[in-house]
Amino acid sequence: MEASRRNTLRSLGVAGWTAILVLSGFLAVSIFYAIYGWSRVGAVGIPPIGWAFLIAGVVVTVLVGGGLMALMFYSSRKGRDI
Repeated sequence: MEASRRNTLRSLGVAGWTAILVLSGFLAVSIFYAIYGWSRVGAVGIPPIGWAFLIAGVVVTVLVGGGLMALMFYSSRKGRDI
């Protein structure tokens, strides 16, 4: 198992490492921008209906994501993937 992992990392190539580097840069910039934006806003109160919609949005997003992953797993097990 360890040898196959080393071969995978070696076979990634220059393009793969470049993609990882660029995507990591995008992630870092987005995190820094989110922190900057969060600190500039100050104290903002969210009313109870806002919290309810926020929680409902998270729950629906997790359910949809889980359902899609379940469908992909089911499709893969049934051999319906091309």
